[in-house]
Amino acid sequence: GDYLVTIEEKGKATFLRAYVNWRCMSAGSARVCVRMVGHKVEESYSEALKEQMSIVEMPLSDPPLCISCCPVTGDLLVGCKNKLVLFCLKYRVVNQNLTFCAGHIAITTELDVLILKLEVVQQSADGTERSGHQISTLESPGGGVESSSTHNLQPELDEFIICQKPVELLGEESKFCDIPVTLESTELPTEDTKHFQVRYLLFRRFTPDQSPFVFCEETKLHSLQLLPVYQTGSSVKADEETENKRELLSLFCFFSLPHAGYLYSIGKSVELISTYQYSEKSEQAVLTPQFLHVITSESLQCFTVRCSAAAARDEDPYIDTTVKACPPVSLDVCTLRMQLFIGPRALCHFKNNIILLTKADTEDITERRKPTRRMLSRKTDSIKSRTDSESEPGWNLYIINTVSTIQLYREMVDYSRTYKNVRTESCIHLLSEAHLLVRAALMDPSVLTSEEKEELQTAFRESCAFLGDCYSRFDTKDYHLALPYYRMSGLSMTEVLKRLVSEGAEIQTYERGFIFYLTHSLNEDLSEELSKELANQVLQIFYLADPVQLPHILCSPCMRNVCPSTAVKYLQKVEKTLPSVVLTLTKAFMALKMGDLVMYEHEMDSYKETILACGFIGQPKLLIQRKDGVVLPTEFAVHLKEMQPGLLVAAIVALHENSKIELEEADLFFKMLCSDSENATPQLLVDFWEALLVVCSQEEILEELLLRVASQYVWRISKKQLPETKPLKTTEDLINSCNHFGLIFPWVSSIMSVGSPSDEGYHEDISKLQSLLCGQSVNIASALPVLEPLAEVGAVGLTVRVLCNTRQGKYEKALDQLLKRCPDAAVSYAQHELKGDSRAVWWNKLLPELCKRIRLTGNGCPVLISSLKETLSVVAMELELRDFLSLLPEDGTAAFFLPYLLHCSQRKLLT
Repeated sequence: GDYLVTIEEKGKATFLRAYVNWRCMSAGSARVCVRMVGHKVEESYSEALKEQMSIVEMPLSDPPLCISCCPVTGDLLVGCKNKLVLFCLKYRVVNQNLTFCAGHIAITTELDVLILKLEVVQQSADGTERSGHQISTLESPGGGVESSSTHNLQPELDEFIICQKPVELLGEESKFCDIPVTLESTELPTEDTKHFQVRYLLFRRFTPDQSPFVFCEETKLHSLQLLPVYQTGSSVKADEETENKRELLSLFCFFSLPHAGYLYSIGKSVELISTYQYSEKSEQAVLTPQFLHVITSESLQCFTVRCSAAAARDEDPYIDTTVKACPPVSLDVCTLRMQLFIGPRALCHFKNNIILLTKADTEDITERRKPTRRMLSRKTDSIKSRTDSESEPGWNLYIINTVSTIQLYREMVDYSRTYKNVRTESCIHLLSEAHLLVRAALMDPSVLTSEEKEELQTAFRESCAFLGDCYSRFDTKDYHLALPYYRMSGLSMTEVLKRLVSEGAEIQTYERGFIFYLTHSLNEDLSEELSKELANQVLQIFYLADPVQLPHILCSPCMRNVCPSTAVKYLQKVEKTLPSVVLTLTKAFMALKMGDLVMYEHEMDSYKETILACGFIGQPKLLIQRKDGVVLPTEFAVHLKEMQPGLLVAAIVALHENSKIELEEADLFFKMLCSDSENATPQLLVDFWEALLVVCSQEEILEELLLRVASQYVWRISKKQLPETKPLKTTEDLINSCNHFGLIFPWVSSIMSVGSPSDEGYHEDISKLQSLLCGQSVNIASALPVLEPLAEVGAVGLTVRVLCNTRQGKYEKALDQLLKRCPDAAVSYAQHELKGDSRAVWWNKLLPELCKRIRLTGNGCPVLISSLKETLSVVAMELELRDFLSLLPEDGTAAFFLPYLLHCSQRKLLT
């Protein structure tokens, strides 16, 4: 922003002022506006203020000592003797004993560090969140953030030094640090006032260095800094409006003692991620997303940092998987370079430049030493020096242009090759540093053009490939990282094989990382097909390194071009020591590819069909392959469809029950396999549904399967469509093997016996449907829409309607349908269904209804008279004589009803 904040002294008073639009003075405008902070400017003055300088007075109860500003929000933090005051102002950063960023406040004394977070809370009367300017003070007893208990422990005797023990409190535990913090508002509350609360994040106390070589008073903290890392892809244009839209991803805090530095992550969690040990006493340090720069009494040192590794995990918590990887945060930091300077005094960082201020005393010049170590050295022409002749002799200002990320990355990769065949871990460490260097640059989009970003992305993919090579070639405990790094590199399997496999080598040692990568890649549904030469080479690699995997990798779509005869030879060698059903099935598959049916039949006859069906569970790709998420049948499946459809169906059922294939995928598999079928639902798919009903125990799938088979039976019967192949199971088979199919009721058979002869061609589908409805598994309410097409289809429709009404407890309606369409079956139905609580239907419904119909038809319907006699026999056994007599028709012939009345009265005398 175009402003200036100053701490000014006049007389014995100290003032804090902000100068806004100060360029107007240099442009010749003499207009100046003076106002107090927190006072709103009237609308009429808003335009005028743009053309004049404003001086904003910020009153404080105590003199200001230092200031710091948040680079994210622009809020200003002012440090006083025992207070911190927060103002909402513009961008300016001064790192001294306190720093402020994104609502986080870090404070240090000589040996204590305290990190707090200011959080906005809702305290309005109407429950809405308030916003606007707020001036708050953080009070702590003593100077800075020193605890009051510290003063109480100070002895009166000067000859003793009492040091408190070192403490580190993280997260919620840090609130027990005995440093109370209170918030104090210094403005009148308005509608726009924010209300804050304080959350403790970190407290750490150090003890003075008791080494005889170090004075206690030299052990002081310095270089306190908060470093924000933004979300990848955040806009970082120069204008203020876009600047404030950057999304904070991670936040890091760094502070240093003379001989050690500490880097904490304080974003989503609080943890120590790196500790830096300096070779000599440090004077100042500056942290950037890529490096830590430290000055000592005679050198500028550069260390690697783990900010990008921590931020990457904040951005993607699932980064450490088989798909993605990142070097660990715990990876040891290392020194990138050390450059000698005479008398370094101050250090700061701006974009790609390090600005160094030095003061050379006479004794420093005479005692100047040669460099003791220099790693990844810079060219001397990258350092520009400028000396002002009017300034004090010996002062120098250096602007050091840091080497570009790409150049430094190349140097690190080249240097790693010196360890390639000597020290495995050193090579991986250097390449990991190079990878993190590029990753950090990609996470900082503020300095990227499209060309730079493309170059960095290319380097990122290349670094992933190098790391994949290391974990593949070297025997290391983290060998599994070869897989995610190769995936991130964008290399195809063919390209990886060419990098790692020596051409013409008969025998070669392959490490676990390479085999791990190959195994996982071949077991996935990749569209890449290896050439015949590479496929045969992979075959040899697994025979030597992991022969158990040989049957599995041969079923991979990537190995489609492998020589089947060569594969069989290797499989036969493995079979002598490691026989298995999967291996036998794989040999049969290879025999099919060769066209050797004799060998195929020999292999398939080695085991019983049930064992073979279970063998496919071990390697589903023998039957099913996936391409772009779609299941495809293999040549093996096509052959089984023609020669052993029962084995194919049993195998797919086994795969489904072992969660190797979903129901919808199985449907698609059979439809593609029987794509030449005229029916939308091929018979083989219906066979699969019927077989699955036998073994499936999942309630939701059972209900779906029952409706599917019922729908298919109804469709064939209504359309008079015969199945294209003979069903694998008859109705009797299903009744005997599946409890969802019940025995067909006698009255159903009675109805069908007088049905239409045209139904005989579809007898199997009709009997299966009736058996399904005679069972107790089908949900009739759900099945009614499916059964609707058969409502008026002859005897079949009648049985379906009566069965549905019976399952729903509508016995009287069912009897009406039978008496109307098939009275012969009425009594048979009643004898089978009217039991228990429904037995009263005999005399309440059936008897009156028969009498009514006989009265209308006379003696011309012997079936009704026969049914009436059987009904009277049943009712006479159930009712009392008086009740039975009351049911008889008044116009009935006494001779006809008398035998039943006598039987009823004799039953009463006998009991």
